[in-house]
Amino acid sequence: MPHIEVNRNAPVIGAAEAHIGAPIEVVWRILSDLPGWPEWNKGVSRISVDGPVKVGAEFRWGSGGMKIASRLVDVEPPQRIAWTGKMIGVRAVHVWELTESGAGTHVRTEESFEGWLAKLFPGVMQRTLAKALDQGLTSLKVAAESRCA
Repeated sequence: MPHIEVNRNAPVIGAAEAHIGAPIEVVWRILSDLPGWPEWNKGVSRISVDGPVKVGAEFRWGSGGMKIASRLVDVEPPQRIAWTGKMIGVRAVHVWELTESGAGTHVRTEESFEGWLAKLFPGVMQRTLAKALDQGLTSLKVAAESRCA
């Protein structure tokens, strides 16, 4: 089955990557535990998940004061998880990829925003996305490395 990718032609697109000093299984366990996101990611205020983490599962969550409805579209433990999401004026695609790297894990996350809000305010949305991706990745790194300390 082909992977979903972010829309490279979207008005807003961003990416972040980092090396995490924890085994890929630890990073995957944290990232794929959707109900646990608010425990390690201050950018997620609440989340509700319909069923297990698998392709087609839907979840609703809050971030930055926005309500987001998402659906998992790629789940390949422990290397890849991706979802689509909708909120007022925005359709998003978010992809996380994990690769074993020495004694740790290389993590890359990227996301694209389409829709009228992204077209109307691309600069603001770009800055918001960049900050959210960096914050989420940093929070994942801290959570994973603290479990291995």
